[in-house]
Amino acid sequence: MNLSFFDQFLSPSLLGMPLITLAIMTPWLMFPSPSNRWLNSRLLTLQTWFVNRFTYQLMQPLNFNGHKWASILTALMLFLITLNLLGLLPYTFTPTTQLSLNMAFALPLWLTTVLIGMLNQPTIALSHFLPEGTPILLVPILIIIETVSLFIRPLALGVRLTANLTAGHLLMQLIATATFILISILPSIAFLTSLILFLLTILEVAVALIQAYVFVLLLSLYLQENV
Repeated sequence: MNLSFFDQFLSPSLLGMPLITLAIMTPWLMFPSPSNRWLNSRLLTLQTWFVNRFTYQLMQPLNFNGHKWASILTALMLFLITLNLLGLLPYTFTPTTQLSLNMAFALPLWLTTVLIGMLNQPTIALSHFLPEGTPILLVPILIIIETVSLFIRPLALGVRLTANLTAGHLLMQLIATATFILISILPSIAFLTSLILFLLTILEVAVALIQAYVFVLLLSLYLQENV
């Protein structure tokens, strides 16, 4: 029984072919392309407003050099939000519950921000390992701690997104299973668990949005330190 709960996090396949590729390509088909018309549709207008507001808020703390990342971070934000929300639909698969996929996003982007800092401003980038005024006895320990904290950043990005989505999906399936079993035995309790499931679904929608935003926001903070 416990194995069936975790089957939802396995990468599905059809005729021996993994369907994670199809799940990753789906979000790009759901967003309408911008047009050159004077008047756009309501959906396109709302999409443009959301993208512009998010990009402005994300790029405001960064200097001019960091604005080159606007298209990458905005696209990543929309991509993660769409994947997270699509995973809440019945009979679907959430690719962002796979740690390998999240690390594939986190590791290259984090490494790029570090390399940009080392190339453009090596003195400032290296100064993060040893703040000014540190006592001599604490210098080796502090350097080790800052080095570990630097290299653990991509792991924290990937694990945070994976753990939050996995925990929410697993809890939803547990409550849904309890509701299905209790509906013929204790209808009143089943109604209560179904109400809890409804509230949890709303919470998971918020978690899907917030975790995608936090993922991109932390990347922008890492970029801010190196540009």
